[in-house]
Amino acid sequence: MIDREEDAVQKMMSGHRFVFLCGLHRSGTSLAFRCLREHPKISGFKDTGAPHDEGQHLQSVFPKAFQHGGPAKFGFAPEMTLDETSPLITPANRRKLFEEWSRYWNLHQPYLLEKSPPNLIKTRFLQAVFPNTYFILILRHPVAVTLATRKWKPFMPLNRFFDHWLICHEKMRDDLGHLHHTKLIHYEDFVANPYDILAEIYEFLCLEPVPTSEEVRPNVNEKYFEKWREVSRGILGRTKTRRLAKRYEDRIRSFGYSLSDLNDPASTGRIN
Repeated sequence: MIDREEDAVQKMMSGHRFVFLCGLHRSGTSLAFRCLREHPKISGFKDTGAPHDEGQHLQSVFPKAFQHGGPAKFGFAPEMTLDETSPLITPANRRKLFEEWSRYWNLHQPYLLEKSPPNLIKTRFLQAVFPNTYFILILRHPVAVTLATRKWKPFMPLNRFFDHWLICHEKMRDDLGHLHHTKLIHYEDFVANPYDILAEIYEFLCLEPVPTSEEVRPNVNEKYFEKWREVSRGILGRTKTRRLAKRYEDRIRSFGYSLSDLNDPASTGRIN
């Protein structure tokens, strides 16, 4: 009986492409999710009652970010990093995860969309659980992510935000060679040219492009850059930001960003 149920679940899963949005808190995944959810062939969670309709809150198979510190902290917990070797990958859990998320998907649609910040460090796990998996990876400048996230962790030292940004993105980069279908975008490119970037994503998914009704505002990073400049104007602040730049610059530049030159444009070809 169990084998029959498993076969039925596998059959239902095989008729879909699973699309996972991956990016840290405040990296633009919610905006991209709402845009993609509008496509007539994509079903994404909506009105679930969960924060930002994130799938991590709508399942009971793997740990949730808030259980390990939430934004700017979850990546430090070994339990949050999952790959194809995880003991959580069992026929029973595969069935459970699909069934739990299927309550919120329209299974008549060929593309099933989910987004959660911890996806960034569990892509290989998700690929092992679901067939026909596609990953859209969104990066945003670490200064913007740090200052946007700091409202939730006001007493956490700045260096820990950068440590978290790097540990998650370096894990993501290490995993890229193990993934079959990936599309990497920078938030800065997306908000500057949303229609072009959405068209690229739809081409990656083999879908016809559709316009979005979402308002996409450019130059959102600038308010965070100005805050960073304000911090850097005082003697103590200038010393602190220079020390952070010296400590992290090389690693951050490998992702197309800079702490020394905030106007250094992101380049989607600069991940080394």
